[in-house]
Amino acid sequence: MDEHLIPLEELYQRFETNPDMGHTTHKAAEILERDGLNQLTPPKTTPEWIKFGKQLFGGFALLLWIGALLCFLAFSIESITTEEPAGDNLYLGVVLSVVVIVTGCFSYYQESKSSRIMESFKNMVPQYAIVMRDGQSLEIRAEHLVLGDIVSVKFGDRIPADLRVISAHSFKVDNSSLTGEAEAQARNGESTHDNPLETRNLAFFSTNAVEGTAQGIVVKTGDDTVMGRIANLASGLEGGQTPIAKEISHFIHLITGVAIFLGVSFFIVAFIVGYFWLNAVVFLIGIIVANVPEGLLATVTVCLTLTAQRMASKNCLVKNLEAVETLGSTSTICSDKTGTLTQNRMTVAHLWFDNQIFEADTTDDQNAGEYDKNSPSWTSLTNVAMLCNRAEFKGCQEKTSVLKRECNGDASESAFLKFTELAVGNVDQIRKANHKVCEIPFNSTNKYQVSIHETADKNDQCYLLVMKGAPERIFERCSTIQIGNKDYPIDEELKDAFNEAYLQLGGLGERVFGFCDYMLPLDQYPVGYQFSGDDENFPLTNLRFVGLMSMIDPPRASVPDAVAKCRSAGIKETTQSLPRPLQEELVSFRRTAKL
Repeated sequence: MDEHLIPLEELYQRFETNPDMGHTTHKAAEILERDGLNQLTPPKTTPEWIKFGKQLFGGFALLLWIGALLCFLAFSIESITTEEPAGDNLYLGVVLSVVVIVTGCFSYYQESKSSRIMESFKNMVPQYAIVMRDGQSLEIRAEHLVLGDIVSVKFGDRIPADLRVISAHSFKVDNSSLTGEAEAQARNGESTHDNPLETRNLAFFSTNAVEGTAQGIVVKTGDDTVMGRIANLASGLEGGQTPIAKEISHFIHLITGVAIFLGVSFFIVAFIVGYFWLNAVVFLIGIIVANVPEGLLATVTVCLTLTAQRMASKNCLVKNLEAVETLGSTSTICSDKTGTLTQNRMTVAHLWFDNQIFEADTTDDQNAGEYDKNSPSWTSLTNVAMLCNRAEFKGCQEKTSVLKRECNGDASESAFLKFTELAVGNVDQIRKANHKVCEIPFNSTNKYQVSIHETADKNDQCYLLVMKGAPERIFERCSTIQIGNKDYPIDEELKDAFNEAYLQLGGLGERVFGFCDYMLPLDQYPVGYQFSGDDENFPLTNLRFVGLMSMIDPPRASVPDAVAKCRSAGIKETTQSLPRPLQEELVSFRRTAKL
């Protein structure tokens, strides 16, 4: 994929489009006929007659059909050999047939009803897009977009295809479904990375525009989009048998083996003791049919259906009756932590500076802190936390307690903002005094955020570089560490101290961030130097490490009860997709302590 790297003029030529006029209607129709609709190919579906056949002749139903046929065969033999045959085998065969047909029809009806409801959801709210055709802006269905279309999007829209951004105004998209980044990502017309997922001039199909407006050219549609490739990988997975299907299959093999063994054994015995061979065959059939549990299929179907009805009353739609039992067989639940088990309200809990761990003071009067706020390390740490931070307080909250104020920005950065506002105060004024001249936002590849500032000291014209991010990534970029008012070269002893503090805070289940800074030499970076976050024309190594901050995220009020119910049912729960090891342990410990 090179559409984000080549010049726009070359891209227009490749797709034979005009940026001002767009495609002609005739040209768009040709491309649509060639490439097909701009939609993901749905997974292959099973024809309804095959679904109905599986309900009638699949699994345990097949064993009952065999039993019914053997009953009819036994009745036929008795009709041939006797003048007035008993009707027991005939009645039993009819009953078995009726049971299989009724339960099969009932199961098919239940599952097809759920499938129809699910299918109806797809067409409830069709997606539209604003596209340039023949020089006019038209609103068309998103599936009719073609390669080379010029599309306009605004906040609140879902991106209708993979777009190369031509122009943008404060445009941001939510890429969390693709990259997991919770913060909205800025998009503009500049190519900033070879990796399509990291560059700023691509917006991806099915992601959401959360801010601003943009115009772009369609570079991928349907299954060729990034989301389409992921969907194809997911749809290529074959579904296995459900637990109850495996148990029924095993039971069928077992009961069939037992029935045939007993039937053949009694057939041989009957033949030896002098029974006529036709009578011995009837005896064989009777033994086999007697070992078939005729009521099991109806019992299982009724139980699963009743459970499905109970789940439907709780707004849970069951597409496959066997899935009810599968849900009941759950042994482990894997869950995300932040925002799912927790409240997504971060609060700074601990600090590590001057080679010591301190408990953070988040009280309004700031009289509970055990650390020295006159320490140069404390000043450096809080300075980085204030400046390398994009969170801001919302307006008209001056009379509201700092910890209760609402913020614009990421939950982690909001926690740093509230902590520094309490501990230092006047964060907004400090930021204005230390004007930001360049920034590299946090991304999932680098795992750090960098900003460069003018300093508030008018006698010192050096620029200050501040960085925060994953502790291991920050620490490896540093060559010195600040302890008190001195900078020490990082040696093995200091590395061990850092690792011990990091593991101790991480072992508490807290999210840990590292902080560092660097005064850029004035002779290399004079006043007015043009810093570039894209070219990175400034140092990102040999920095000075200043400390760690760790945060807690309190669990939701309903989590302890939910976990208790899971554990009472024998279900183990575990948190997944955590950025670094050990972060979930305290959350689990605290939930356990509450149970």
